[in-house]
Amino acid sequence: MHRLLQGEKGRDKALESTRRTWFGRLASLFQRSWDDALRQEAEELLLGADVGVQATALLLDRLEARWRGEKQKELLHLLRQEMVALLQKVSPRGQLWGREGPWPRPAVVLVVGVNGAGKTTSIGKLAHLYTSEGMKVVLAAADTFRAAAIEQLRRWGEMVGADVVAQREGADPAAVVYDAISAAVARHADLVLVDTAGRLHTKAHLMEELRKVQRVVARRLPGAPHEVLLVLDATIGQNSIQQARVFTEAVGVTGVFLAKLDGGAKGGVAFAIVHEMGLPILFLGTGEGPEDLAFFDAERFVDALLRP
Repeated sequence: MHRLLQGEKGRDKALESTRRTWFGRLASLFQRSWDDALRQEAEELLLGADVGVQATALLLDRLEARWRGEKQKELLHLLRQEMVALLQKVSPRGQLWGREGPWPRPAVVLVVGVNGAGKTTSIGKLAHLYTSEGMKVVLAAADTFRAAAIEQLRRWGEMVGADVVAQREGADPAAVVYDAISAAVARHADLVLVDTAGRLHTKAHLMEELRKVQRVVARRLPGAPHEVLLVLDATIGQNSIQQARVFTEAVGVTGVFLAKLDGGAKGGVAFAIVHEMGLPILFLGTGEGPEDLAFFDAERFVDALLRP
């Protein structure tokens, strides 16, 4: 419980900057009554906060309709409700997070994303979360191309108490993943987290290699991968939508780890990801440490953005 509470506090601190600017101004704006000028100002603020054109239009259309049709005239209260509803409208796509019942054993999570998004650090945080709960975790060092990637994952494994399965630099990533799953089965592990190379989503041959890794996982362990987790850098705003679209088309992303919220992110991209891609946001990265992680909770996320 202490670990998750620390992650929650980290989320609030990480969103402090965007709250002081974009969303804090939005909260102040919605102390007024609805009119065309308010809508125009709100639209500018939401777009500036990376909420995106489609999600902004939806939020404001629903808000205006409710304001005109209901006796409840507290605009900020209505705005909070609509923002939460938008973030909650997607159902879990994978077999682990957000589902009832026990996990498969071992559960396999394929972690994907572009260079610099923070995949390896996010994997380390997830490994820490589950080893701290007593689970046996195996990390698959399938990023065999980036300099020092294998060593970085090994450091995380040592730090959080997870086994690391790796081969030499330049090895076939699919072979590494095959070995990692085999080791997890033999060692009765609970969870396998696969660190893939940072794919440039515009490079077709690299995306095909990622598909190969996914196929090998499925052949080695029927039903796997149980989740395909896309790590997105929250500071890049609307560019993350194109990344999400390409990775989802290639390997069927089931959820998003929104990283680097502490790095000057505006926060609003969460709404665009959910609305435009229909992808659930599962985790938030709120710093560089192993405990700087929070489960995504729509109500707490919105409250952190709108808090005075």
